[in-house]
Amino acid sequence: MHNPIHPFNELFAQLGLPCDENGIHHFLTTHTPLAADVDLPDAIFWPPSTATFLRESLLEDSDWAVVVDQLSASLRPLGK
Repeated sequence: MHNPIHPFNELFAQLGLPCDENGIHHFLTTHTPLAADVDLPDAIFWPPSTATFLRESLLEDSDWAVVVDQLSASLRPLGK
């Protein structure tokens, strides 16, 4: 896997979320665990425009895809 073009906090900014360390921690603790059978863009907490951005980032393997995958992994239960 190559290094992401965008840092993790920049994805949060792109999604319109607080992108400082405390804001990211709060988001992750609030929305973890995301069930293993739920694709990240299908999580109920995203507004439609955010879900579309996440889905397209992955489908198009855009320069956001690596950090979108990182976000997905960060929301999953450990070991799943």
